[in-house]
Amino acid sequence: MSVLRLASRVLPVAALGPENPLPPLRKLADPRGGLDVSEADAEMVANLGYGHVESLLPYTFQDGYTRETPDRELVTAVLENDVLRAEFLLGYGGRLMSLRHKPADRELLHFPPKLQLANLGLRNAWFAGGVEWNLGTFGHTALSCSPLHAVRLTREDGTPVLRMYEYERQRRLVYQLDCYLPDGSPVLLIHVRVHNPFPEDAPVYWWSSAAVPQTPDTRALMPATSAYHFSYTGKMRRIPFPRWREADTSYPGRIDYGADYFAEIPDGARRWIAAVDAGGSGLFQTSTDRMRGRKLFHWGTGSGGRNWQDWLSGPRHEYFEIQAGLARTQLEHLRLPGRRSWSWVEAYGLLQTDPADVHGTKWPDATQAADAAIAELIPAHRLDEELATMTALADKPPEEVLHAGTGWGALERRALGRNRALSLPGTPFPDATIGRDQQSWLSLVRKGQMPTPAPALPPSSYAVGPVWRTLLEKATADPARTTHATWFTWLHLGVNRYHAGDLAGAREAWDQSMAQAETAWAHRNLAILDASEDRLGDAADRYLRAWQLSPRLRPLTIETLRALITAKRPGEALDIIDRLKEPDRFAGRILMLECRAALDAGDLVRARRILETGLIVEDVREGEDPLSDMWWEFHSRQAGGLGPVVSRRLREEHPLPCSYDYSVRQL
Repeated sequence: MSVLRLASRVLPVAALGPENPLPPLRKLADPRGGLDVSEADAEMVANLGYGHVESLLPYTFQDGYTRETPDRELVTAVLENDVLRAEFLLGYGGRLMSLRHKPADRELLHFPPKLQLANLGLRNAWFAGGVEWNLGTFGHTALSCSPLHAVRLTREDGTPVLRMYEYERQRRLVYQLDCYLPDGSPVLLIHVRVHNPFPEDAPVYWWSSAAVPQTPDTRALMPATSAYHFSYTGKMRRIPFPRWREADTSYPGRIDYGADYFAEIPDGARRWIAAVDAGGSGLFQTSTDRMRGRKLFHWGTGSGGRNWQDWLSGPRHEYFEIQAGLARTQLEHLRLPGRRSWSWVEAYGLLQTDPADVHGTKWPDATQAADAAIAELIPAHRLDEELATMTALADKPPEEVLHAGTGWGALERRALGRNRALSLPGTPFPDATIGRDQQSWLSLVRKGQMPTPAPALPPSSYAVGPVWRTLLEKATADPARTTHATWFTWLHLGVNRYHAGDLAGAREAWDQSMAQAETAWAHRNLAILDASEDRLGDAADRYLRAWQLSPRLRPLTIETLRALITAKRPGEALDIIDRLKEPDRFAGRILMLECRAALDAGDLVRARRILETGLIVEDVREGEDPLSDMWWEFHSRQAGGLGPVVSRRLREEHPLPCSYDYSVRQL
């Protein structure tokens, strides 16, 4: 019998900590920038050129976590039948954290013994394990560490359905996952719908990313003989798969560097991906045809890859990812027409095959054996039938509320007024979900003005886009309301103008904000404008004043230190660091900036003290490599060199400590 129930699970979990209250004004890096796509076809080139988002707004960074992981009780939803038990983390993006095959008593997903956050998501915080639902843009979704709405409904055959949904604010899309386990089903079924409620076309990016246990004998299977390989060399290659450069890249546990392989599945072939262990069994994923892409990602077994794996999951808990997406690669966006929806059905389950077939020397034999086994478990026509059934159910109203998501969907619905684009029966956004972060904005909608907090208090949230900019412009331009246009309203108008590309208008708004109250927040935003105009000294001065007004806000301290270092004023950066109190004084990111400033100031004694005590940066980002760079620069300077140029002899005499190596690049 199939059941759906709420449950809980106690795990060591890194606390998310306070969100960064500073609006993320700097442009997001474009992963396509300078990328050689000469081997891509015309369709892919067009998709690569469409839909890149330059700003994280309206989201803010989630960077207040540490490496401490105290036990916490997490709310989960459990779907279960006689074959499978699926468990979802409702407070963390609806992550499918566990999928257990009951007859085999086997966990099919990588379920780490702790949830350790790391700087790998769009908003910084991200954790490994399970199946993640990525909507938005290139990278791990902005909702990885956010709650989703969850409700119960029932199919006509009596099967309970867990519906999870949210309003994705960056792309202004509503998405829902209808998850269910029919009686006796050997697969978990997920019906996904992405709905564009507005008349404008929207760029869509979706990847379902499943983490699976990795051993040297675990093999990734997908029905392709070629793949697009995106490496750190700035080139997207079309390569043979799995044999490439005298290695079998389908065995991630045998490759020492990190890599992404996007399968080129032939037209007409069924779309699936799997990971099988030495015994020929493991997780598989398949879907209806709209879900076109499949990808293999692995960290690599080198020291950098091992460090990432140890940090995220602990020693001896290695994993790789098998992923499925709407486009063929993760650098592409697809165009979803206005007021249209896309939907598909995914299936996850235990694949069991003859190990001689899937680990043999002939790749076609391995993929054919897996394809046949998947067809036995869930024929392609059955998924098409499920898609038709669930599409008809997509707008069915919930029967019971299980969990509340954010209040942003409800706020946006209120802001739209007579435009009922977000009044959706299947995915309701009730007023009761509006909370603290939405209250200022609700006041703007209802009263035409925002309440004014104390200038020392940072804003708690942001809303951007045409609807919000219009309301803010009206609040500052209407003579009847101008007296109510406070520093806070002007501050948010500046953020909206900046987001829309009106930099002169943003400066005007922030200057108006400063005329009413001097705040660290306006100083900081004006500093970013100064820096964008290459006025680095003015930007550093602005940051110093902002920091003086709010010296205990760690994100502002970090940005101030960076600005001073960039302006070639390392001595002033070190003076600030010397004035910090715990815990900021010994935060990893600040210690790293202290080392950078010490090197720039020529204080090698201070740099040595930091580097040789074992520097741990809680939010080091993959590809950033600052620890290794500073290690080699220090030893080069100590040897009388000019700085970053390091001889082979120095590398041999002062090998990089293993704990400083987070590079997964192929040399």
